[in-house]
Amino acid sequence: MFTFSSIACSNGHYNGFLQTLTTIPITPPHEMKKRKRTLTVSSDERKQFMKQSSRRVLNVSILTVLLWDSFSSFAKAIGDVLELQRYTDSVEGFTLLRPSSWIKVDKAGATALFQDANKGSNNVGVVVIPVKITTLNQFGDPQFVADKLILAEKRKESTKEAEVVSVSERTGEGGLQVYEFEYKVDSTRGGLKRILSAAFVASGKLYLLNVAHSDGLESPIDANRRNTLEQILHSFDVAPST
Repeated sequence: MFTFSSIACSNGHYNGFLQTLTTIPITPPHEMKKRKRTLTVSSDERKQFMKQSSRRVLNVSILTVLLWDSFSSFAKAIGDVLELQRYTDSVEGFTLLRPSSWIKVDKAGATALFQDANKGSNNVGVVVIPVKITTLNQFGDPQFVADKLILAEKRKESTKEAEVVSVSERTGEGGLQVYEFEYKVDSTRGGLKRILSAAFVASGKLYLLNVAHSDGLESPIDANRRNTLEQILHSFDVAPST
């Protein structure tokens, strides 16, 4: 009669199998209850993990929307950049840079007028008037002329408030004396506006440039647009002789 030990010794396969069996732990009944409780906790943890994952997905979605809105605003800002082109009136004898996308319109009293197609109150206008003086300083210094401009604005029925921001002077073509002004106007026609203006006298004519742009609290002029408007202002000059 073979003993259990002799079988184990005579067969290597069974010997290894038995050795494996002896190393497998046997779980007592009270440990099985703990195991079930552990599984329950794991299920709760899984639910918590799913909630956290949902929050992450939601946060990513919100972030995506915010980034897209920022990108859209940036793209719109890029699309709103004004390109300038040279405009010269050889008959009246002046030149300036004008927004290439703004349309030229006819208006009584204006020698030249260019308007933003989407907002007509944004415009660049030039008026030429015959005068008897030969230089601007015969009329007055820059501050005196600025005060006259503001007074003219305040006399308009549509003007609620007008305020001078800055006054300066520069030299134009051939040593031409050019006055430049900046002022703010609050009007019933177009709301808050920023006005950049320039004036010079040449060949018995007074040349006045007005660059008007909306500048309200809800949509103030950004740095790029302001820089473009200033380029227009500084470009206003007598037309070079040919």
